[in-house]
Amino acid sequence: MTPVTIGSWMTRVDEEVPDALVRLPEPVIKFPDFVGYLVRRLKVLCPTLGKVKIAQILTRAGLHLGPTTVRRMLRETRPPNPCPTLQTTPRTVTARTPNDLWHFDLTTVPTALGFWSAWGPFALPQVWPFCWWLAVAVDHYSRRVMGFAIFRCQPTSAAVQGFLERLSRSHQPRHLVSDQGSQFTAREFKCWCRRRGIRQRFGAIGKYGSLAVIEHCIRTIKHECTRRLILVPYRLAAMEQELTFYFSWYNGHRPHSRLGATPNEVYHHRSLSAKTPRFEPRPRWPRRSPCASPQTLIRGQPGVALHLAVRYHGGRRHLPTITLKRAA
Repeated sequence: MTPVTIGSWMTRVDEEVPDALVRLPEPVIKFPDFVGYLVRRLKVLCPTLGKVKIAQILTRAGLHLGPTTVRRMLRETRPPNPCPTLQTTPRTVTARTPNDLWHFDLTTVPTALGFWSAWGPFALPQVWPFCWWLAVAVDHYSRRVMGFAIFRCQPTSAAVQGFLERLSRSHQPRHLVSDQGSQFTAREFKCWCRRRGIRQRFGAIGKYGSLAVIEHCIRTIKHECTRRLILVPYRLAAMEQELTFYFSWYNGHRPHSRLGATPNEVYHHRSLSAKTPRFEPRPRWPRRSPCASPQTLIRGQPGVALHLAVRYHGGRRHLPTITLKRAA
């Protein structure tokens, strides 16, 4: 046996072709390459989605992946930003069913003109056409956006009452949490809540987390819809249409990070899409072995190749609806 022969064999040890001299067994837990391609393709098509959101969306579509697996496929090195949570106090109201507790708040949405600076004489007034005033009501139990209203200037207490009056015709909360703005501390608003049997509560001033639910929802609206993703319209009807599309997608297609389901599924007590039988792209994965949560049965036979289908709600590129199909 010559050194040349041994050297030839050593070079063939690392080969990965079918006729390699030495072939290491492929780990059972290793996903096929096309799964990583699906994850990276989804990140390219929807760059605002994080690893947790991608894992939840693919789980609803039938492909169960963990957030760490998605992070490895995306080659992320930046840790996720922690989400503020609601701090509990002895006076905390617990929402056990839908419509037990609503959060309500106002925010400004700048148009293309935007805000120049925060001081005069360069500051622009916070009114149309420089911005819209947006009112949002969120159900605490399901995180569902119950309704919204758009105003050209900062709304009065009577305007807020009119908006909530329209919402309460079909749904009415037991508790309403808001900040201590002039619209909510007015005597007329307090009287309206008493007539409706609504218990009004206020977030603590300067206390972190007291209004975390509604503030996080507003931040999500601005990050996923109105900030750099669309050209904020100047016409009221066009602005209402854009937000209608977004909130329809938010409630029906976007899984909430805390719930692991869409707000509509939790609010209407529907069966969760994430708990339906899943696709299994690993051909040698045992059927009884656990998968990424939630634990579900395998749909068909393991080792199926998948095709990623991305549609856009209302034709808006920032509102994706994701489905997985068997590859032909």
